[in-house]
Amino acid sequence: MKRDLYHKLQSWKFRKDRKPLIIQGARQVGKTWLMRHFGEASYPKVAYVNMESNPLIKNLFTTDFDIDRIILGLQIETGVSIDADTLLIFDEIQEAPEAITSLKYFHENAPQYDIICAGSLLGVALHSHRSFPVGKVEFMDLYPLSFTEFLTAIGEDTLVQLLNSKNWSMINSFAPRLQEWLRHYYYIGGMPEVVNTFVNNKNHEEVRAVQKRILAAYEQDFSKHAPHDIVPRIRLLWNTIPAQLIKENKKFIYGIIRQGARAKDYELAMAWLIDCGLIHKVHNITKPAIPLKAYEDFSAFKLFLVDVGLLAAMTDLDAHTLLEGNVIFQEFKGALTEQYVLQQFITRDDLNIYYWSPDNSRAEIDFLLQYKGDVIPVEVKAEENLQAKSLRVYVDKFKPQTAIRTSMSNYRQEDWMVNIPLFAISTI
Repeated sequence: MKRDLYHKLQSWKFRKDRKPLIIQGARQVGKTWLMRHFGEASYPKVAYVNMESNPLIKNLFTTDFDIDRIILGLQIETGVSIDADTLLIFDEIQEAPEAITSLKYFHENAPQYDIICAGSLLGVALHSHRSFPVGKVEFMDLYPLSFTEFLTAIGEDTLVQLLNSKNWSMINSFAPRLQEWLRHYYYIGGMPEVVNTFVNNKNHEEVRAVQKRILAAYEQDFSKHAPHDIVPRIRLLWNTIPAQLIKENKKFIYGIIRQGARAKDYELAMAWLIDCGLIHKVHNITKPAIPLKAYEDFSAFKLFLVDVGLLAAMTDLDAHTLLEGNVIFQEFKGALTEQYVLQQFITRDDLNIYYWSPDNSRAEIDFLLQYKGDVIPVEVKAEENLQAKSLRVYVDKFKPQTAIRTSMSNYRQEDWMVNIPLFAISTI
């Protein structure tokens, strides 16, 4: 399964100033597979250790940070003769906080060793770890498969090449096929095991069974790893996200969790889910000016899940309703579409993502993107609805250089905005 992050790993390998690399991402987004596949393809030898399943490895780091002693222990445990041609992989490194600290000493005292680390709950561990090697490591983020990665996984490489060409007349000709696969993606999502299940079986019931198993694993993580006093609040917050997204105004409302709920009651639960990579938080901004972060409204935000397919699974949305269409389904289709668009944007390192919803107006721009020196408004439409009232209000008021509406309609350039098909939103 090809992943776009693979090319970044290759660039990291050939940089002279590389540091130990930490790959962040939610459980089951494919971190272990990617690290091992990259190592086997790019290095003569790979020494892989999992610190969750191997307590002996954890003990290597508790005595001191003598690199020669640690390397000897790793050689004994893995059976691999470790030298400068070996990739060291520390999986589930959050289970051994001292191993995280050791990355500093590897960088300073033994830079000849290439090291990649990952962990399912790494974000939680990093935020709670007091001896984190600041400035001595690099980070990369891995997310579920994007739509273009999904197309590649199912054997539609030529469609990806077509989208990347931006030959819009040709793309418009193949729009029905791309739209059909996009609806499948809404149901399947981008979790690698789920996508593999679809590729191998083409069975939506089996796809849903795998999604439910992943969701159950997340719930088990809540009980196993989160502080006991916030576990009930994590569950309540997690399970209310579909209801939050179905609202016309998708601003997160604590009262939907339970009557009388307040921000301070759930801020730790929300932070835990964010640190795990299970939810994404997108803030409102008070003014669309550069830099957007300077105008962030911390009291107003939207929450999205890690994956669009898991969002569909949480609501038990059946494949027939999604693929064939149903009038009862119209409202939730907007939630899935906005989740999908956010999921494509967040894989980009060059975008800062916010939204705009002023208190004194009914207008709302679903996403505001800061790209280099520009602020780009993006209005999301679930189908072929060509009305863009909020986008028109925004354009008339702020005169942006570029304004985007994304919908199921074909590409078209107008004098005040451009319509980009939903299946091509990654091309912006």
